[in-house]
Amino acid sequence: MANIYTKKHEIECLRAGMAVKIERFAPSPTGLLHLGHAFSALTAFQSARRAGGGLLLRIEDIDGLRCKPTFVESIFEDLAWLGIEWQKPPLFQSGRLVAYQKAVKRLSDMDLTYRCSCSRKDIVAALSAPQEGDVLPFGPDGIVYPGTCRGRKGTQVDAVRLDMRKAVAALDWSVEPAFIELGLDAGRKKLDRERLIEHCGDIVLARKDIGTSYHVAVVVDDAHQEVTHVTRGVDMATATDVHVVLQSLLGLPIPKYCHHRLIRDENGKRLAKRFDALSIRELRAQGWSVDDVHTAVNLSA
Repeated sequence: MANIYTKKHEIECLRAGMAVKIERFAPSPTGLLHLGHAFSALTAFQSARRAGGGLLLRIEDIDGLRCKPTFVESIFEDLAWLGIEWQKPPLFQSGRLVAYQKAVKRLSDMDLTYRCSCSRKDIVAALSAPQEGDVLPFGPDGIVYPGTCRGRKGTQVDAVRLDMRKAVAALDWSVEPAFIELGLDAGRKKLDRERLIEHCGDIVLARKDIGTSYHVAVVVDDAHQEVTHVTRGVDMATATDVHVVLQSLLGLPIPKYCHHRLIRDENGKRLAKRFDALSIRELRAQGWSVDDVHTAVNLSA
């Protein structure tokens, strides 16, 4: 994909001592946006604008069963109401499945994947055995997969998983895989082998019904759209480790990452669509202004 900015714009930025910053906001249209989304989108938009860059909008609609056109339209409406400008047209992931499948095949050709037939119920049962203890380990995919199908030869395939042990071994540790963190824990962050294996585990690369996964789609599209900076909540910090692994294995550029604080309700609960958090649409209906949103998330205009 060509850079969204003209050569003239790029030259002007270089003369001003600024590198063109390309941020992105990538919601899934599975519900209405809430204050947490507004905070993330505004943070990314303001950061890009201050650096002479801009914001890309990506609609992460690979889950055809849960994603609805009405939620896509509400995303456009809410962002426009917030005063957020984005490069048009937005990118829809549902139209890029072939690109994701090629990435999964490349990893499989490197002998870094295996087929998995375990259901979520199977995973919980495997980890609930007495010798496993009472606390289930959680990673970027939820419960860390115990590796039940690793090494098995089966015909039933519900998912393709990354063999994290093989992936870690395939990384070039002589150059010390790392990424730049600009958020709450700023600095140069090195990948940790044990953490990747024990706390991230064999993440899903493709599901039978979708043909890809969030992890694959996001790294492929960040490269495709030439994203330079990724701004998202601190709850995604573990997923960032996985994404840097995939970017390194696939030879993709690694953006700078900024993990921001989470917006919570009055009870300290993280806002989420599944908990019916107050939506931007509802707040607008109640008479909220954009300034009220900025005040609620403690963000300057």
